[in-house]
Amino acid sequence: MSERIQLGHGGGGTLMQRLIDAELRPLLPDPQAPLHDAARLELPHGRLAFSSDGYVVNPLEFPGGCIGRLAVVGTCNDLAMAGARPLWLSLGLILEEGLELALLRRLIAGLAAAAGECGVRVVTGDTKVVERGKGDGAFLTTSGIGLLEAPEPIDPAAIRPGDQLVLSGDPGRHGLAILAARHGLTLQPPVLSDCTPLWPLVARLLAAGVRPHCLRDLTRGGLASVLQEFAQASGHTLAIEEDRIPLDAAVARGADLLGIDPLQLACEGRFLAVVAPQQLEACLAVLEAAGGAWIGTVVAGAPRVLLRTAFGSERLLLPPSGELLPRIC
Repeated sequence: MSERIQLGHGGGGTLMQRLIDAELRPLLPDPQAPLHDAARLELPHGRLAFSSDGYVVNPLEFPGGCIGRLAVVGTCNDLAMAGARPLWLSLGLILEEGLELALLRRLIAGLAAAAGECGVRVVTGDTKVVERGKGDGAFLTTSGIGLLEAPEPIDPAAIRPGDQLVLSGDPGRHGLAILAARHGLTLQPPVLSDCTPLWPLVARLLAAGVRPHCLRDLTRGGLASVLQEFAQASGHTLAIEEDRIPLDAAVARGADLLGIDPLQLACEGRFLAVVAPQQLEACLAVLEAAGGAWIGTVVAGAPRVLLRTAFGSERLLLPPSGELLPRIC
């Protein structure tokens, strides 16, 4: 590992995983415990989930959202992936000297609107200002607390051979929208970020009696990184049918034009669900209405992701090693 931090250490790929394993895991009480999007807190009178995240997206406003909306939706979605209803948020603002107040007002308005959509209240926070040239406009940090409504833990360690993989919607929109906004690209038709609250879909799954073994939103590194994480956590092979991935035509064209694998593009409103085979039908009944689809199966074997192409051939889906697109969340 390099002796200095690189952009790739934040990209959701191999470098980031090595950094976590080598430098951060040893600090935890149980270094071998599987990591998930939110921590479960068992209390005498209730079960809570807790999550925290920092947001450094560039640009601050993008097609389909802004850093304020992203900060609320991103943290609430992490809670949802643990099966928790988001309730409360804290907000930390690091603002750069010279930031226009009109822009700040738009970012806060986006944040407030997203909080209303997610059904959460911002109950505490902090604001700091740094010198001009030291903060790139604004950085945001949100922490969230939610009420666990899933009866059993939702955890990567629960993944078993025979489990089915269901994607909640088309991947890659957020990453492509950020890329287009950052570099002034005009895509036709325009691609908007999928920055959307996920708890309503998770709540519908639970209400339908679906008990997911695992859920994960497709943020840094996109679908490709989540599949790699699930394969490593379960110790098994994930067999994926490429032509079953519901990729939007505009995203596919834009990614092809730029030479980017759309499966590595980040999302902010999509998740991958792992369910027992007997619950696949109920899961699809909920997620297909939102554009979701079955994409593969967990099979016994070495921890890897095997992609079956539309032509019937098979190839390994390898994890990204560096940073495909920095500052996307």
